[in-house]
Amino acid sequence: MPPHAADKSPGVAPHAALVAVQVFFGTWPVVGKIVLQVVPSTGLVALRVAGATAAFILLRSKSKRFRLESRADYARVAFYSLLGVVLNQLLYVKGLALSTAINASLLGTLIPVFTLLIGIAMGREDFSARVAVGVVVAALGAIYLVNPSAADFSGGHTLGNLLLVSNTIFYGGYIALSQDMIRRYGALNVITWVFLFACVVTLPLGAYNLASVPPAAVSWKITLGVIYIILFPTVGAYYLNAWALGRVAPTVVAVYVYLQPLMAFALAPALLGERLDSRVWVASALIFAGVGVVTIRRRSPVFEEVSERPDALSR
Repeated sequence: MPPHAADKSPGVAPHAALVAVQVFFGTWPVVGKIVLQVVPSTGLVALRVAGATAAFILLRSKSKRFRLESRADYARVAFYSLLGVVLNQLLYVKGLALSTAINASLLGTLIPVFTLLIGIAMGREDFSARVAVGVVVAALGAIYLVNPSAADFSGGHTLGNLLLVSNTIFYGGYIALSQDMIRRYGALNVITWVFLFACVVTLPLGAYNLASVPPAAVSWKITLGVIYIILFPTVGAYYLNAWALGRVAPTVVAVYVYLQPLMAFALAPALLGERLDSRVWVASALIFAGVGVVTIRRRSPVFEEVSERPDALSR
């Protein structure tokens, strides 16, 4: 293998995929709040997981390699499923139902912090002043954008906000831990197993709660909302996120979460009658500056180690 191969840049494709992920995730709180007016939170999670699982199985139907190599790998994927889908989605959707979309966008910016801390604790990420500065700058942009003074942290939303914070911890752990498995088996195989395991927990809970929803209450708007949530913030976002995670460091994947408030608030003029002002443009500059500081020539020890194996990224 040529000595310079380990230094080969993953290119712009993973970053383009991560931007698309944030577009999908950024629209999710707005559409989710509409659907949650009728569908209970556990029911929505069950619909998300079941629909996405079916889609992932269809997408990988032509792939010959699906089985994992050992029981230990199945156990790892089950654990990643618990972190990245079961706990992540149950806590997020319930938190969104109890809190507000603006709080969900604001608290979601904690994900890179927990991803970085878990990565550092495991020796998979290096702490540096540049990474710290990039995370802080991007966080300031996101916080300035959503305007914490407008966020409702009153007693009625306290539980929802705590659930949203807990969700960021589990999702940060999923991003930090699952990278090696994705590189060994490929994004689509791993994400399919992750959702298959998630079905075991979410479907019984969701089916029980969905039974209480009267069919007459499910309008075409709710139906379209559920379909959108399954196809874009779930199938599209999870797959593209996993695909990018196989090519760039977990911290890079996590820091793109700062674009989510930008995407969510871009919908406000059309759906909520809000206007785009200088706050949006200043926040955009800070967010992109922070993402740039973290991602430009950013390599984690794990990425370098995996890149040195000729077959590491060939699946």
